[in-house]
Amino acid sequence: MSDQHIDPAGNTQAFRAFAQRSEEETAAAPKKSPLLPIVAVVVVVAVIGVAAFLLLR
Repeated sequence: MSDQHIDPAGNTQAFRAFAQRSEEETAAAPKKSPLLPIVAVVVVVAVIGVAAFLLLR
């Protein structure tokens, strides 16, 4: 075994550039709202409920 210490992260400057780029991409990405899937589920449940009501009437 050698006495030299090898940085496991590799090139620190490259890692910092990667980390900074990742933060910028994350900040630039728009946050998806959960409102659309919730509304879609409510509409589907309402349609199924109305259909069931009309068929069982």
